[in-house]
Amino acid sequence: MATSAFRKAVESGDHAAIEELLAENVVFTSPVAFKPYQGKAITAAIVRGVSRVFTDFRYVREIVDAEGRDQALVFTAKVGELEVNGCDFLHFDEDGRIDDFTVMVRPLSGAQALSEAMGAQFDRIRAEAAGG
Repeated sequence: MATSAFRKAVESGDHAAIEELLAENVVFTSPVAFKPYQGKAITAAIVRGVSRVFTDFRYVREIVDAEGRDQALVFTAKVGELEVNGCDFLHFDEDGRIDDFTVMVRPLSGAQALSEAMGAQFDRIRAEAAGG
């Protein structure tokens, strides 16, 4: 099975390629925020923020439906000294762009550490999303 373009972009740290794969109307559901974020700019900025927070990030499994429009990418990473396991659930629209992006993370202690680390990034994330 071929590795997804999104996985390749994440693993190589190619944020321009990641952003190109996002639909303008993408909905991003965070493991640590109550309400989803809507739009390409904020989603791309969040992904960049996560890349600054996670260390030792690696995908360990890729699950793709027969049509290739739904993908689950299982990962491991560290937030500080805590190891987390998670999954990126992606849905691709008819143009091949990600229009739904949901992340889940465990254990609770790792999700809490991620929440704190991302909270510290959020002013920068908002500024990046606004083009600053």
